[in-house]
Amino acid sequence: MNNQEYEKAVKQLNLYSYHYYVLDDPITTDEIYDKLYHEVLAYESTHKEHILDSSPTQRVGDSISDGFTKAPHLSRMWSLEDVFNSEDLEKWLTKTYKLDKNISFYCEPKYDGASLNLIYEDGILTQGITRGDGEVGELITQNVKTIRSVPLTIEYKEKIEIRGEVVIFKDEFEKINQDRAKNGEAVFANPRNAAAGSLRQLDSRITASRNLVFLPYGVGENSLEHKLLSQKMAYIYSLGFKKPPLSATCSDAKEIQVIYDEMCANRDGYEMMLDGMVVKVDEISAQIDMGYTVKNPRFSVAYKFPAIEKITTVKDITLQVGRTGVVTPVALVEPTNIDGVVVERATLHNFDEIDRKDIRLNDKVIILRSGDVIPKIIKVLTHERNGSEAKYIRPTFCPVCKSELLDEGVLLKCQNLRCEARVINSIIYFASKSCLNIDGLGNKIVEALFSSGLVKSVVDLFSLTLDNLLVLEGFKEKKSQNLLSSIESAKGCEFWRFVNSLGIEHIGEVASKTLSSNFGSGFVDATKDEIVLCDGIGEEMAESVLEFVRVNKDTIALLQEILKPIEPQQRVEASENPFKDKTVVLTGSMSESRDAIKEILENLGAKVSGSVSKKTDFVIYGEDAGSKYDKAVSLGVECLSEQQMRSKIEQA
Repeated sequence: MNNQEYEKAVKQLNLYSYHYYVLDDPITTDEIYDKLYHEVLAYESTHKEHILDSSPTQRVGDSISDGFTKAPHLSRMWSLEDVFNSEDLEKWLTKTYKLDKNISFYCEPKYDGASLNLIYEDGILTQGITRGDGEVGELITQNVKTIRSVPLTIEYKEKIEIRGEVVIFKDEFEKINQDRAKNGEAVFANPRNAAAGSLRQLDSRITASRNLVFLPYGVGENSLEHKLLSQKMAYIYSLGFKKPPLSATCSDAKEIQVIYDEMCANRDGYEMMLDGMVVKVDEISAQIDMGYTVKNPRFSVAYKFPAIEKITTVKDITLQVGRTGVVTPVALVEPTNIDGVVVERATLHNFDEIDRKDIRLNDKVIILRSGDVIPKIIKVLTHERNGSEAKYIRPTFCPVCKSELLDEGVLLKCQNLRCEARVINSIIYFASKSCLNIDGLGNKIVEALFSSGLVKSVVDLFSLTLDNLLVLEGFKEKKSQNLLSSIESAKGCEFWRFVNSLGIEHIGEVASKTLSSNFGSGFVDATKDEIVLCDGIGEEMAESVLEFVRVNKDTIALLQEILKPIEPQQRVEASENPFKDKTVVLTGSMSESRDAIKEILENLGAKVSGSVSKKTDFVIYGEDAGSKYDKAVSLGVECLSEQQMRSKIEQA
């Protein structure tokens, strides 16, 4: 084989793959494909300088990674607002038509898989990045190259991001689970989990073996000149990507509903799992004009499929102990397949719900699963009772540490601060994103540190050494050093993060900011009367703070000494302006985040409250202003749009 024959063979192999993996229309046999593939492989082994980026041999998963690095998306990957019925859809359309009446819509499936962003430069796949937080994800390019429906090269030469969902087809999922069961391995709960787990394998050979499929649903950064999204997606498919099982352009709600009903009726017949339909404004110029709220694009919505109800049997009620000691009951039910997910647990919220619904062991019940929401029991079939049912007896001792529980009626609490469940969950919360954001300190690592005896409280995290970690299974030097660096970087955090990380019951991010801004480190000496005077903090929250400080004052002082959190700056007395000493409430989506608007107003001397009352001076509203706006109007409170607020500030 010479170089010209080699290039021709690569092109032929890619054509075979395109027909097999993208079009589902094989044009040759496995024998012919394999023979040509090995001829190409033999040529490349002696002509490494001639290997093409598009060669199918470059897909072979043969590398093992120490871990994945972070990588930014060129443009943000947004999440979508959900609607659940035709009334919700009409409301969304009404809002959208207010922005632009001359629009149509592009509808496509909402795949139930793992989001992936592909970046091509000069026609070559250069990066594959998981969704992550929408701005930064994990770089998994080697694994992505094993996915046969992802072209390694495309004809379009400009830089472009192609977004889509990675799925495992239903029949392939069944094969994988059968093989895992035969090998004594745990089976996957559903195709989505299998796809997500397969994408993030450190050994790319495992990813290659899973037959993942990439289904595009949009583009990020690009310089394509199509005026309609439907045209742009048609072009993307022409580059060698797999088409959706159904897509359509629609002019109004009636046409959208017809396509939705068709997808919903045929959902079981599609090769992949779907959990709804995505509706997008088709005109790209209108999309640009509409823009985004803080969380979602205004030009797109996810029209979710109806929740599915199934009958099952309550086999037992187990208990979970949270970081604050609250004991939560969870129903264990007869394993039931609901839309491809085997459900074995259902939430019960609290013990009052067990009594209110009269849920008994061995009861037949109706459980409901909607999207990613944890299934819940919605009805007990009392007419099905046959005498084998048994009433559930409220526990009196902690299921983990066996200490006596405090019974507060609705809630049961473990008061033992050394309870293993409380300690582990407290550390996990301490390290979470809204607290100290210690990267790499996930659930399994916390459990490993606790089980080894290295960490018995959050304080112990700051005594860990490289030698400590290297003796633990799975801890190599790079991973250990990264964890130590993340722990060290938590020092010097904002003071409200420190307060939030303590895990005081009823005190979340907002209340932590309030305590921080009002008292700083002095919150440990604040009285109940002083705390209750703070905006948004009631008596129960104040009692929680006082009780926590009483029990943990020494620990708080020690952590403060270690972390040295930055005390909040005292605000300079604001000059006279329309908002000074006024009580203001914010509602709706604005051009900046609510926190940013709140900071502007607080710097002007305003008190920003979370609820509307007769004492409210102004309600400042953005798009989709809700019940707070309605209440303000009924009470005669002055309402200002964001623009009116800014005008008042400029004129002051």
